[in-house]
Amino acid sequence: MTRAHLTIDPYFTVGTVNRRLFGSFVEHLGRCVYDGIYEPGHPTADDHGYREDVIALVRELGVTAIRYPGGNFVSGYRWEDGIGPREQRPRRLDLAWHSTETNEVGLDEFAAWLRKVGSELMYAVNLGTRGIHEALDVLEYANVPSGTRLSDLRIANGTPAPHDIRMWCLGNEMDGPWQLGHGAAEEYASLAAKTARAMRQVDPGLELVVCGSASAQMATFGSWERTVLEATYDEVDYISCHAYYEPKDGDYASFLASAVNMDRFIESVAATADHVKAERRSSKTMYISFDEWNVWYQSRYRAERHTGIGDWPIAPRLLENTYSVMDAVVFGNLLISLIRHADRVTSASLAQLVNVIAPIMTEPGGPAWRQTTFFPFALTSRLARGEALEVKLDSPAYTSALHGDVTVVDAVATHDAGSGATAVFLVNRDEESEAEIEIDVRMLGDIRVRDVWTVSDKDPHAANTLEQPDRVRPAANPTAALSDGTVTVSLPPVSWTALTLG
Repeated sequence: MTRAHLTIDPYFTVGTVNRRLFGSFVEHLGRCVYDGIYEPGHPTADDHGYREDVIALVRELGVTAIRYPGGNFVSGYRWEDGIGPREQRPRRLDLAWHSTETNEVGLDEFAAWLRKVGSELMYAVNLGTRGIHEALDVLEYANVPSGTRLSDLRIANGTPAPHDIRMWCLGNEMDGPWQLGHGAAEEYASLAAKTARAMRQVDPGLELVVCGSASAQMATFGSWERTVLEATYDEVDYISCHAYYEPKDGDYASFLASAVNMDRFIESVAATADHVKAERRSSKTMYISFDEWNVWYQSRYRAERHTGIGDWPIAPRLLENTYSVMDAVVFGNLLISLIRHADRVTSASLAQLVNVIAPIMTEPGGPAWRQTTFFPFALTSRLARGEALEVKLDSPAYTSALHGDVTVVDAVATHDAGSGATAVFLVNRDEESEAEIEIDVRMLGDIRVRDVWTVSDKDPHAANTLEQPDRVRPAANPTAALSDGTVTVSLPPVSWTALTLG
C-alpha cells in the first residue's frame, strides 16, 4: 500500500478561488446546442425550445460562466445571422466542423438560456475572418442600453435590457493553422490590441482575453505568448490557455499524470507574462483564462468528421466521447491543478457542456444523463470555496514516460474562513494499489470530518451510457477517521476523492 502525508495550514494561501474557475463552454459544434440545450418538441422542452432536463443538470453541475459561441466556429461566424425572426435567419456553412449552421440559436436566445441556468455569459468575437468593426457592432448590440441603431434593434428583437457581458475573448486559437484567419503572432497581436482599445472606448470596464497558445505542444508556444503580450499587455486582462488530454498507445501511467503537464503549462505562461511585465516595468499582473480544458479523445475525430463538398449535415454526432472512471480521475486531477494555481488562473472553461466532449449527454426525444466527469466537477464547484491553500504533500513517486517522476498521490485544499469549511481533493494515480494518506489538520483547530466522496470502480474503464446511465456514481468513503489532529483516509486505485472538514 502507498502511504502519503499531507499538511494543511489555513495561514498559507495561494489565492482566492474565483467562481469563474468553474465555467464551461458552449460552441456551435455537433449536438452541443441543437439536440443538446435546444430541442423544440422534446417532452421536457419549455416554450422557447430549451430542454428542462438539461437545465436541471447544468444547475446541478454548478457552472458559473459559459464561453460562447466558440471555439473554432467563431472564426467564421457572423453574429448578426443569429438575431431577429428565426424564419429570416440564413443557413451558413460552418467550415470549422464541416456542418450546416441553421442560426436558430444566437446571442439573444443563448443569453436567455443562461438566465435560466444562472450562469454568466463570456462572449468570443470573430478575429479570424472579421475584426474591429464587427466586434464593436456586437458589443453595441449586447451592452448599450438603448438609443442607437443596434441597441434599439436588440430591443425590437425582444430583449429590452442589455446583456451586460463583462468578459470578452478576442478571437480563438489564432496560433493554430487550422483556424480561419490564422496568421503570424505579430499580425494577430496588432489586430487584438486595436480591437481591445476600440472596445474599451465603448466600455472601459470590460474584461478582455487575448489568445495564447492552443496547446503547450505548439511549435510557437512561448514565443507566441511573448509576442502577443508585448503588443497587448496594457490593453487586456487575461491570456488564454487550452489543453486536452488522452491516453497514448495504452500509456495509462502518463495519462493519469496529465495534471503535471497542466501545472507546467500554467507556470510557463505565467513566467512569460511576468517577463513581459518586467520588461515593461509594469505593476499590472496578467491573469490566465484556461478557457478550454478536458479529456478529449482527439484521435477518434478523424474517423467521424465529414469532408465532402456536398456533405454539410446539421448538428451531426461529433466528439461524443464516452468517459470512463479513469477519465474522471484525470479530469478531477486537472481541477486540482487549476485550483493549485488560483493566484493566476482566475477563469476557466470546461470544454464543452452538453454532448460534445461533455459531462452531460442527451438522446434526441429521450433522456439526459451524467457522464463520469460530471461528478468531480459538480462536487468541486460546490465545495471549493474561499482560499486555495499551499499544502505540503509527501508521496512516493513513479516514473511516467511523458512526465518523468510524478507523485502517486496528488492533492489540493481550500479553506473558507467565513464558514470554517475546508475541502480536500485527492487523487490516487496508482493503477493497482490503494493509498492511505494521513492529513495533518491540527492548524484547522477543533474540526470534524463531514463528508467523504470517492469516484472509483473495480473496472477503471467503467462508464455511464444511455443503457446504463447510473453505472458510475460517487460513493461515500467510510475509511476516513480523525484522531489527534490527523485524518486518515484510504484511496482506492485510480480514484478521485473529495473530503470536507468543518
